[in-house]
Amino acid sequence: MNRFIRRLALPLCFTLIAGVGVSCGKDKKNDNASKGASSGSTKEDIKVGAIFDLSGPTADIGTPYADGIRDYVDFRNASGGIDGHKLALSWQDFKYDPTLAGQLYGQYVSEGAKVFMGWGTADTEALRPRVTSDKIPFMSASNAETLTDPTQTPYNFFPGASYSQQMRIVLKYITDKNPGKKVVVGFFHNDSPFGTSPLEDGKKYIADHKLNVDFTAYPMPKGATDYVAQIGQATAKKTQYIIIQNVPSPAAVLATNLASAKSNIQIVCLNYCGNEIYVKKAGAAAEKTIGVVPFAPPVPGLPGLEEINNYLKAKNTDAAAKGQGYVQGWYTMAVMSEGIKNALAKGGTLDGPAIKAGLEEIKDFKTGVSDPISFSTTYHAGLLSAPLYQVEGGQWKKIEDPIKVEK
Repeated sequence: MNRFIRRLALPLCFTLIAGVGVSCGKDKKNDNASKGASSGSTKEDIKVGAIFDLSGPTADIGTPYADGIRDYVDFRNASGGIDGHKLALSWQDFKYDPTLAGQLYGQYVSEGAKVFMGWGTADTEALRPRVTSDKIPFMSASNAETLTDPTQTPYNFFPGASYSQQMRIVLKYITDKNPGKKVVVGFFHNDSPFGTSPLEDGKKYIADHKLNVDFTAYPMPKGATDYVAQIGQATAKKTQYIIIQNVPSPAAVLATNLASAKSNIQIVCLNYCGNEIYVKKAGAAAEKTIGVVPFAPPVPGLPGLEEINNYLKAKNTDAAAKGQGYVQGWYTMAVMSEGIKNALAKGGTLDGPAIKAGLEEIKDFKTGVSDPISFSTTYHAGLLSAPLYQVEGGQWKKIEDPIKVEK
């Protein structure tokens, strides 16, 4: 019995290891495998490696995202897999530690993983050279623009709009709303590669389009309990808009600090704080926040949720309860599976180059919760557009149809 199947005996492993040290490749108690990958299948399983942040600094959004990926694998396997091949998913909590991410990546690739599901910008950027050398199709929740160019990162993909594209969308929206006026913008960001990812592209967009925007960046240090000092600096500059590039918990602290200061600065979230977790944590302080939301909030009746809700019915829950991060994780795994399906349809060896070509064939993949997703041989981000939502009465409501900005 291979080790991917043996791990089925340990369904509680992720609960036991969350928040504690992980031994990579040595202690099988710390390995996890998806349900449904069976040696009784008539076709060989397709091995998938994955890392999730379940206990690190981005676990607030990382946990539902991971649930979405794992549940999609179970759903797909229960539906017959991909052309009769079951997905054998092995994963661990890497706690947003790039060093551990590298160890786990090496372990799962050595065990035969055909594709890899990553998580953040720090781990994805650190793994880029190895992913390229190993020819392992890699899809993560990082939407860094550096991952979109196949001449530089041929095996990296993501289904959303890049952080830089989201920044361009916001800057276009802000300047369109203030024609002929100077606009003062503060960019509050996670103090990490994830946080700074769209910074220079935002500055370049302002310069290239000669926008009348005063743009200042404010790091949000890890572990900070408030952002009062940064708010004071932004207020002194007469800042009108604050764009947040961070996960929900620190973004909610910032919103609460602004509300306490009775500030009228307009908050604009890029996608990882444009969700229900931010609204729940910020409470009344979240009201009127605008968000770039590539994957729509999972409200009842939204097209694209039927499949998810049918699966979750047996668990006595639904997509609305699971949240937006869950839906994004589900569809990220669905898009990777579509690339594998395209590769299998071509016949021949199912390897990295074949799956890469299969992903690049994806055109107008419909999710119902986003614009149709497409890749090409020249661009590996799935979306160039995203709608804007605003918090009204504690709910995200669409205020702008998808905005597309040419790169």
